[in-house]
Amino acid sequence: MARAFLERKELGEARLEAELLVAHALGLSRLQLYLDLERPVSPAEVDVARDALVRRGRREPTAYITGKREFYGRDFAVAAGVLVPRPETEQLVDLARDASAARGGADGLRVADLGCGSGCLAVTLALELAGSVVTAVDVSPSAVEQTRRNAERLGAAVEVLLGDGLDVLAARGPFDLLVSNPPYVMPEEAPELAPEVREYEPELALYAPAGDPDHWVRRVVERFDALVAPGGLALVELGWKQRERVLALAAARGLAARVHDDLERVPRVLELRRA
Repeated sequence: MARAFLERKELGEARLEAELLVAHALGLSRLQLYLDLERPVSPAEVDVARDALVRRGRREPTAYITGKREFYGRDFAVAAGVLVPRPETEQLVDLARDASAARGGADGLRVADLGCGSGCLAVTLALELAGSVVTAVDVSPSAVEQTRRNAERLGAAVEVLLGDGLDVLAARGPFDLLVSNPPYVMPEEAPELAPEVREYEPELALYAPAGDPDHWVRRVVERFDALVAPGGLALVELGWKQRERVLALAAARGLAARVHDDLERVPRVLELRRA
């Protein structure tokens, strides 16, 4: 019944989402849901499941309903006020791990996450790059609180700071690795976004400042010397139309740059180094 309801609402992954929502209502994992198919369901649990399905039918993100989203094999707590972690952002972690391996290990590696949101990048890097020292910063109090909670819950040592990201990091830098998933969506692109994104996720984390999708790349490039140590690099997630412009920005400042495509061949991550 849950799957059929979501299918009537024309949700693409109705079966998966129905399982996630029902499992959440019953306090089970998806695996436990399958193992306990004969488990009696109380009227209170039916009410919780019904409420969750109605909310999803209104296109509220499943992550906000269940309060969590998987990222790099770990469950991160999420809530309204922070961006829902995306699978494509995991590519930044892959590239960071590759860079750490090329360096000979992460021991003592200074890592910064600009605009930490839920903390999915900062916390994951702290756990994946053993021995690194991770600093995360965001201008949103909600994001800072969510990152702190996820770091504590997952056992990651992350320094989490509130403030204008570049000023905070420049005062503490330079870092060996800077990562960021900044806002790059143009306001006029809002009608193209899924309702889950357009109507529920925080505008501050979605839309490019001053209508400039390259705003954050430009600022990182301009302050690169203060942010990134010699031999270090920056990894910045991109929107799909940014490749040529950001490469030109980097070249104009004398930085070596390349853009990594994701699995769907979409230009996804800008890598910056000193030339």
